[in-house]
Amino acid sequence: MAEPLGPLRWPCPGSGADGEWALATDCAAPLVRLLIVPPLFDEMNRTRAMLATLLRDLGAAGVAAMLPDLPGCGESVQDFSAQSLNAWRAAMAAAARHFDASHVLALRGGALVAPPTLPGWALAPLDGDAVLRPLLRAAMLAARAQGAETTAATLLETGRATGIMLGGYHCGAALIAGLHGARSQGEGHQVLAVGDLGVTGAAPWLRQEPAPAPALAAALAARIVADLAT
Repeated sequence: MAEPLGPLRWPCPGSGADGEWALATDCAAPLVRLLIVPPLFDEMNRTRAMLATLLRDLGAAGVAAMLPDLPGCGESVQDFSAQSLNAWRAAMAAAARHFDASHVLALRGGALVAPPTLPGWALAPLDGDAVLRPLLRAAMLAARAQGAETTAATLLETGRATGIMLGGYHCGAALIAGLHGARSQGEGHQVLAVGDLGVTGAAPWLRQEPAPAPALAAALAARIVADLAT
């Protein structure tokens, strides 16, 4: 039987003595210890409720699961503007070691920073340019509304050189440069689409507000448990 641990701290690089927060469930004899890597930017906020539901469903099925905040995100003590793709990768690798993870589940842009040495799954993964594209488009439209004509390419070059505000996030140059052209780390991870899980309706990362998406959480938990049994 899973026991909800709720929020706990772990020693994330760059976070000082207090570390960072993670949500976790635990099991007396877990099938696996699953590290969940959330999506990036606002998709992370939109999926937070669904991921909390997923944690409970996995725990009930005997899977110990951990959902750490990326540095600079959520309840992190770090500054978002100081983050880079490499910093996020190092943080998730450190989380995998600290929690003794045996498998990983990455969602969307989280596939870019998930530990590549762990077996696991990637749900609707994105490459770095696909993460940046809607953010740059929104910034371009916002600039146009203010009477300033620009292009996504110009904004990208500005971001790579000096950093840029995208989607309400102050992105440093290192993060933009790292995302541009980035590919998923886990080529061996099993790629899943929402349709593969038999779930209809808009995925939570496409919605305007966070939503639990219990059907998707239940289907994803069931697929993970089924795959582990084969």
